[in-house]
Order: sequence, then structure tokens, then C-alpha cells
Amino acid sequence: MTALSTTPALRGTAGDVSTGRAFTRTCAAEWTRLWTVRTTWWFLAAAAVVMVGLGAVAGFDAAADPVPPQGDPAWLVSRISAMPAQFALLGLALITVTSDYATGGIVPSLQWTPRRAVLFLARAVVTAAAATSFGVLLGLASALAAFAAARPGLSLPLGEGREVLGAVAFVFAAGTLLAVGLGFLLRNTAGALVTVFLLMLVLPVLLPQFGYEWMSELARILPGTGAAFLLLREVPRMTTVSSVTVLLLWAAGTLLLGWLRLMRDDASR
Repeated sequence: MTALSTTPALRGTAGDVSTGRAFTRTCAAEWTRLWTVRTTWWFLAAAAVVMVGLGAVAGFDAAADPVPPQGDPAWLVSRISAMPAQFALLGLALITVTSDYATGGIVPSLQWTPRRAVLFLARAVVTAAAATSFGVLLGLASALAAFAAARPGLSLPLGEGREVLGAVAFVFAAGTLLAVGLGFLLRNTAGALVTVFLLMLVLPVLLPQFGYEWMSELARILPGTGAAFLLLREVPRMTTVSSVTVLLLWAAGTLLLGWLRLMRDDASR
């Protein structure tokens, strides 16, 4: 039996429900599923420890400096701490998708929501919204921790805060959507984790070290390079427009491939 097979009663029920209502119900179910799994809280705890911890460390370090900073923005800490913390949220997005395939839960999921496009969209939206919202809150918490630990050396200008938190939100949203797409495409936790680490961390750092121009160009079209520029602003020959474009194309491309595999292949394989 394939995952598309349902009982007649389920088919009739699905046909009686509008797409919008089915999407709303599926989002509610995905939201409940996400927050009732212990793994979710472990990943979020890891992200919180990294971002808030680095913020506090940076603040204490600034306060202990013989020449303390005079009004430097604490938001810089949020940019730096978001780089390592994003991998906890990427891992959460991957596990949210691939765990269903590892346990065989994708079959009953599709029996309850036989409209595969609805399930795909709901899972992507809920996962990205949760990871992005939590990431922005942690970005704020990281800056506040640095500000409190370094007072009165650091400041919290509102205008720069909006810019930094906006960049953090975009990077986390694009990254988690990319991870969701990879999860649906590869259907394997280990393979998806290795792939996302290669794309977001290893290859963007490693390729330029070989000294070949074509490798440096290749690194500039990887999503990790775009994320690094938007957060740290220290990537040569990258701009905001090119970084945003790279992240959007990777997120859209992996989502498309993941959607195509879900729609066309037997979900139980």
C-alpha cells in the first residue's frame, strides 16, 4: 500500500473540506507536533545557550577591557552569535521533516492529510515561522545580555536593532526553508545534516582557500556565503542584493525539488 492510499471515508472527508480549511487544520496539527516533541526543545535550548551565552561573554569582555567601549552598539553581538546558533535551528528544521521518514510516520501523516501539497506547505510554513521567530527573540536576548553585562559601555540604538534583527530573521527563514526542502528531497537525517553543513559552513570557508578564482566564485553562490555576508558583512565582492538573491534561490530551489519528490514518489520509500 502506498502513502496515497486512504479509506473511502477519508477520501470523502478530504473532498468535503476546502483547501484553505485543510491548510489551517494541518498548520495547527504541525504546530502541535513541533512543540510536543522533546527534540525541539533540545535544539532550541542549544541555540539559546549559544546566542545568549555569547552575548553575555562579549559584554563581560567589553566591561573588562582597560579601554572600555564608549557607546558601541551591542547589536554587533547578535550578528556574531547568530552564525553558530543558526545550525541548531537548521538541525531542528531537518529533523522535523526527516524524522517522519525514519519512523514511518509519513504514511499516517499523508493518510490524515492526503493532499500532499497542503502537508508540504504547512510543514514548511510552521517550521520556518517557529525557527525564525525564536531566532529573532534570541537575537534580541543576545544583544540585551551584552548590553546588561557591559553597561554603560554598550548602547542599543533602535534603528540598528531593526536592521540587525531583520537580517537575522531573513537568514534564519531562508536557511530553515532550505533545510525543509533538503529534508523532503533526501528523506535521510544524516545525509541532510551533512549536506546542509557543507552548503552553509564547510564549502563557503574551504573553497576560497585553494586560491583558484573559479572556486572562489563557486563559494560566492553558496547559501552559507550569503548568510555570512548578511550577518558579518566581511565577505569580499558580495553585496546585500547578491546575498539575498543567493539565499532566496537556494531556498526556492530546494523547496521545489523536495515538493516534486513528495508529489511524485512513494512516500514510504
